[in-house]
Amino acid sequence: MASLLFKNTEANTVGDLPAVGAQVEFQNLVRNDLKPASLSDYAGKNKIISIFPSVDTAVCATSVRHFNQKAAALDNTVVLNISMDLPFAMARFCGAEGIKNVETLSGFRSDFGS
Repeated sequence: MASLLFKNTEANTVGDLPAVGAQVEFQNLVRNDLKPASLSDYAGKNKIISIFPSVDTAVCATSVRHFNQKAAALDNTVVLNISMDLPFAMARFCGAEGIKNVETLSGFRSDFGS
């Protein structure tokens, strides 16, 4: 269990946080088109992983927009934005915001966000 600060209030995670540079794998991620996704789908590319609760919160939406803007200039790199949003919500957001340079993945079928 890891301890984090959220608005100056301590919160504990269910499990441990991975170390920077550690090998990780996420199971049962879903693309906006409802097809399954995993990190191995992006083999050979550098991966930036942004994990957040919901794109329907201001801070999370801002981070996806920011990564989308910056990702356009990154070579051989994929930015994966992973949340517990349903794929339909992610697709709606990406369409409305013109998000095309990053991937958005949903963990709604997994224990990812627990």
